Amino acid sequence: MAFAQTSLSGLAWRAARVGLCGGLAWMLLFQVSVVRGSSMTPGIRDGDRILVEPWSYWLTEVERGDVVVLRYPLDPQVDYIKRVIGLPGDTVAIVGGRLWVNGSLYDEPYAIDDALAWHVERVRPDHCFVLGDNRPRSADSRDFGQVPLDLLRGRVDLRVWPLARAGRLD
Repeated sequence: MAFAQTSLSGLAWRAARVGLCGGLAWMLLFQVSVVRGSSMTPGIRDGDRILVEPWSYWLTEVERGDVVVLRYPLDPQVDYIKRVIGLPGDTVAIVGGRLWVNGSLYDEPYAIDDALAWHVERVRPDHCFVLGDNRPRSADSRDFGQVPLDLLRGRVDLRVWPLARAGRLD
């Protein structure tokens, strides 16, 4: 009987170590963040929990359409969630609520447009132009300017809460 207890406690100890190592790896590889505000509705809503990949841009380049968490350029202590629209060298134009990138109409089925908006800008080297999907209710590059690429905290691909809407983001 003592042998079985020793064996069981040895298994429990191993399971605890594996769980601890897995938990530490998870915390290093991903961060769960709570969305505050409506700038990304309808796809991402106030109170949603999202999974941020802080390592994603160490391995790959930023791509147009990526949903990202960034440090707010005017106060890097604050995080924002936005969509990358313009990459270095791109020309971004918003005319009558329609988005144009490098002279081509950019299809955005996820966006709520602002028909009164008008904006034209060329993206500087090592910067990106970001917009919220809910344009009338978003503070974004139209307000605070282009975002240095080193202020991007990571890409967002998954919503983990609420469970009814958990899954990959569009």
